[in-house]
Amino acid sequence: MTTTTPTQTDIDKANQAFWNEMCGSTFAQYLGITEHTQESLQAFDQGYLGLYPYLLDYIRPQELSGKRVLEIGLGYGTVSQTLIDHGALYTGLDIAEGPVNLVRERLRFQGIEGNVIQGSMLNCPLPDESVDCVISIGCFHHTGNTQRCIDEAYRILKPGGRATIMLYNRFSLRQWLRWPLSTAKAMANDLLIGNYKLTSNTDQKWAYDYNSQGEAAPETEFFSQKQVKALFRQFSSVQCALENIDDYIVQFKPPLIITNNRLKRNKHGNVLPLHLIQRDKALLTWGKTMGLDIYIEAYK
Repeated sequence: MTTTTPTQTDIDKANQAFWNEMCGSTFAQYLGITEHTQESLQAFDQGYLGLYPYLLDYIRPQELSGKRVLEIGLGYGTVSQTLIDHGALYTGLDIAEGPVNLVRERLRFQGIEGNVIQGSMLNCPLPDESVDCVISIGCFHHTGNTQRCIDEAYRILKPGGRATIMLYNRFSLRQWLRWPLSTAKAMANDLLIGNYKLTSNTDQKWAYDYNSQGEAAPETEFFSQKQVKALFRQFSSVQCALENIDDYIVQFKPPLIITNNRLKRNKHGNVLPLHLIQRDKALLTWGKTMGLDIYIEAYK
C-alpha cells in the first residue's frame, strides 16, 4: 500500500476545515459556554488565563499600547481580546473562518475597529517592516511549513521588532512517557545531526489537538530548542523557555521501581506511596524543565 505525501494546498484545505472549530472549543464546553455573548467570552478568557497563568508574561500586552501587532492563529480570541484591551493596533490572521468571525464579534461588542483577516501566514498579506510585534501561540507548527512562517514574521517586523511564538517541544515529559523509544532516537539524532525534521504520527498529533469528531489536527510538528535556534537564525536575539504540563504527573519516591507498569516493593516489602503533583505545582517544576511548549522571544 502506497501513501501519498500531502501537498501544501492539501494541508491548507485540511487546516481550514479542522480549525474552523476554534481551538479552545473543548475548554469552552467544559466551562459550560454554549453561546458567544460578551459575558460568556469574558468567562472563557478568565478560565483560559487561569489555565495558562504564565501566558501574559510572554505576551506582555502592557508594552504594546499604540503598537502595530499581528496575531496569527486566533482560536477563541483570548489573546486578541487582551491585546485590544491594552490598546494595541491589532491585526488578526487565521486560515479558518470560525476564529476570524469570533474575533470580529469580539471587536463589535466593544465598538472597536480592527483588521481581522482570513488567510495564511505562509503568504502573509502585510507589507515589509509594517508591524512592531508578531504573536503566535501554537499555530506555526500546524501549517506544514514552520520555517516559512518564521521567515514571513521576520519580513513584516520593523527593525527591533519582537516575535513571540510558541512551538511544541519534542522532548517534553509527555513525549518521554508516551513514546520513549522514538523520543530517545529523536534526541540522539538531534545531538548528532541537529537540523532535521522530527516527524509525528497520528497518535502524537491526537494527543495534542483533536476536534469534537475525535479527529487529530492535519499537521503537527515538534521541535527541539536546538532546532528553534536554527529556525530563527535571521533574528538578532533569540531566547527560549519551556512551559506547560499535563493535568498532573506522578512522581515516584525512591526506592520504588516501576517494571512493566507494575510497582515493585522495596527491600522491606512495602510498596511506597505514589506522590501526586497537581498541575499548578508541576507548572513551576516539571513545566520549566520538560514542558510541552517552547516559548520563543526573538528580536529583529
